[in-house]
Amino acid sequence: MLAIIGGTGLYELDGLHEVREESVVTPWGPPSGPLVLGRLADQPVVFLARHGVRHAIAPHEINFRANLWALREAGARAIVGVGAVGGIAPEPAEGGIAVPDQLIDYTWGRPATFFEGPESPVEHIDFTWPYTEALRRRLLAAAVHAGVDAVDGGCYGATQGPRLETAAEIARLERDGCTLVGMTGMPEAALARELGIDYACCAVVVNRAAGKNDGGEVSLDTIWQNLSQGMDNVRAIIGALFAVEHTDEG
Repeated sequence: MLAIIGGTGLYELDGLHEVREESVVTPWGPPSGPLVLGRLADQPVVFLARHGVRHAIAPHEINFRANLWALREAGARAIVGVGAVGGIAPEPAEGGIAVPDQLIDYTWGRPATFFEGPESPVEHIDFTWPYTEALRRRLLAAAVHAGVDAVDGGCYGATQGPRLETAAEIARLERDGCTLVGMTGMPEAALARELGIDYACCAVVVNRAAGKNDGGEVSLDTIWQNLSQGMDNVRAIIGALFAVEHTDEG
């Protein structure tokens, strides 16, 4: 079963039928909200709003471990994490979509592994390629099917938040090779890998990163405008993702 984690601006899935909600408790505490289970194009899906249904949870306060654990227990074997990001590279433009293939983690103080505590074994995961390539390809194929331009590849720089970055920080991220900047990409991707769940990121560029807008400040009003356009693109891609798979199976 495929799971969708909705980021800022995506708090529900359109077109779901046979919908039911499940409030769950995990060994790591409560997830961001109830799981919404249903079917799209006759395919099972589970949805979770990363920031809660009212966008009340800041990036650094998200219980990532509970979220991933709950989705795994609900039967998810693949996850598409949707997230609003700032654009460091020129493409995609604001409102556009990228499907990154790399990331750099700049977060701190977030519980970032299931393998800790006196009763836990020491475990290491291979994280050379943090996103599952086959799932990335499915997303990109769905974008083509939906008529949405999506940039293939890029490096997601995960920052702590909730504040936006300084121009100097963005310049550093760019020197490091980052093309996108967001606040929720980690430890979500790593936790999915620890649980053996395929994971890919569908990144929506909602603003030019600090210092990339001709020296101007980042406009929060512009972010919300671009978010609306970008999430329309995401909904089209998700709809195509399920429609294409339903057609293939048929």
